[in-house]
Amino acid sequence: MSLGFCPNISSSHPFSSVSNSHSRRHCIRLCSVSRVSNHFSVSGGKGLVLSAHFGYKSDRLSEFQTEDLMAREKESSEVNRNPYPPIEPYSNGFLKVSDIHTIYWEQSGNPAGHPVVFLHGGPGGGTAPGNRRFFDPDFYRIILFDQRGAGKSTPHACLEDNTTWDLIDDIEKLREHLEIPEWQVFGGSWGSTLALAYGQSHPEKVTGLVLRGIFLLRKKEVDWFYEGGAAAIYPDAWESFRDLIPESERGCFVDAYSKRLNSNDMETQYAAARAWTKWEMMTAHLMPNEENIKRGEDDNFSLAFARIENHYFINKGFFPSDSFLLDNVDKIRHINAIIVQGRYDVCCPMMSAWDLHKVWPEAELKIIQNAGHSANEPGIAAELVAANEKLKNILQKNEP
Repeated sequence: MSLGFCPNISSSHPFSSVSNSHSRRHCIRLCSVSRVSNHFSVSGGKGLVLSAHFGYKSDRLSEFQTEDLMAREKESSEVNRNPYPPIEPYSNGFLKVSDIHTIYWEQSGNPAGHPVVFLHGGPGGGTAPGNRRFFDPDFYRIILFDQRGAGKSTPHACLEDNTTWDLIDDIEKLREHLEIPEWQVFGGSWGSTLALAYGQSHPEKVTGLVLRGIFLLRKKEVDWFYEGGAAAIYPDAWESFRDLIPESERGCFVDAYSKRLNSNDMETQYAAARAWTKWEMMTAHLMPNEENIKRGEDDNFSLAFARIENHYFINKGFFPSDSFLLDNVDKIRHINAIIVQGRYDVCCPMMSAWDLHKVWPEAELKIIQNAGHSANEPGIAAELVAANEKLKNILQKNEP
């Protein structure tokens, strides 16, 4: 699914007006956000954090549990949750990864820092400058790239030789091109799908994982969003998506849209792309985000987004089985990982994060109670920053 990107973030961006969640486990806390100068001061948010290591079996806490909770709260208060100020890349370029495809990449932050690669959503969503702001630029060497056919990568919206396994190969080619031995991996929505698949393919190259809005690309997840489930929550937005397709073809909307997104007539492609993209943009935030919805009207963006996303869904993510990512969790069980999930995520419902948590209890699950899907939702942005801070602290403690 989409929204692995964030638009350019300014003082008027939703980051400056939302509440955010503390990372302490087993707690829910109300809080507020205040703006200080051009930075953001976060004093909390509604959040529920689950840990697999222990659970409270009664309302009364033992002395040990109380001390542990206090220690976690202290640790939480010391972790930064403020998105970092905007920065520009210090290098960028294009890497030819096949006879057909060339991908755009960029680096920002500290050239000598710990590498982290950002995997955008969609597939087809591309990256944006705001993506850099989740990471401490003094500590991290931040690598962003546009996946095949997306963003600045060429050819635009191309489906040929465009599979999950091609993208995993591209990540490795980029890592080798930049002479990076190993790196942290960050991905949201479809980016979480790709991060899991990449980590399971190359666990020795991954120092940590931050995942948001879990999407495992199972049939029930795609059916929920495109075959009427999410329509029960957004019937008004659904009608625009539905009405492009004649009643005779409404047995499978993914198939019906595929026919139009691959039409020989470009106007047919554009119309389908706009409808497909606007449906997702209208459901991605708990509160309507007009700037995001307008992206569906951008033919250049929506064509790549819709064509590539639909292509992957038609092909079931190119995975050999529906539960492939869950079945292979053992390969990444040892990796430090934090999952951030909005309680009211309509695009990627919490059932997927919960299913992943059940088979991978070692990964920390943070449920943001007042958030939907997008990375710039209330609480989610702050917890993504905090997750990177936690992994940063682990890396610093392990330094010789």
